[in-house]
Amino acid sequence: MRTGDGQTSSGTPMGRRGFLLGSAAALGTLALSGCTTIKALSMAEAEQAYGPLPDERFPIEAVNLNKVAPKYWRRTVRYDSAEAPGTIIVDPRNYYVYRIEGDNVATRYGVNVGRAGFLWSGDAYIGRKAEWPVWTPPREMIERQPEVAKYAGGMPPGLDNPLGARTLYLYQDGRYTLYTLYSTRQPETIGKGISSGCIGLLTQDMMHLYERTPVNTKVIVLKA
Repeated sequence: MRTGDGQTSSGTPMGRRGFLLGSAAALGTLALSGCTTIKALSMAEAEQAYGPLPDERFPIEAVNLNKVAPKYWRRTVRYDSAEAPGTIIVDPRNYYVYRIEGDNVATRYGVNVGRAGFLWSGDAYIGRKAEWPVWTPPREMIERQPEVAKYAGGMPPGLDNPLGARTLYLYQDGRYTLYTLYSTRQPETIGKGISSGCIGLLTQDMMHLYERTPVNTKVIVLKA
């Protein structure tokens, strides 16, 4: 989901072409050799990790785990990388997001990604974070989908807001790219290409990542 947020950002938003010009040198520093699970969630642990969140501003129901393949449940994996702990690596080809923990270990989350024609790759950083954000569709989306024009002034936070409960905004060179890591309450979308370029995590996973991700965290999006 390529999207605006209705809030002030420094500079002019970059288009998808600009985002594709990420640092090849940074991608070259990755030493990836596949993943081996160190700790996977049992069903009981998964039911707890993906349980209801009644104390949120807008209470969130438990994830229907029958709609998510177990390989996309949050887990700790071996992931060889030269990147610093905290770095986020997006692997759209395999529908995963990794948070580097150090010592060649990462936390892995299942995600949805951009559909055909909206995939992108490159380097960025988290320029801003938001809880229960306002969503404002960008001009290009309104042109493609006139039905969202009613939200040109911003869609209020809530369970029906496309950005969900938590959002991490991707920036390059001080400019908002119009791409995000966002939370979704639609478990059936995990492991699929459905958005206009943004990366969706289950709400409980997004909240887990959000709390561990400060502003200025490096993000690398690999080629699909």
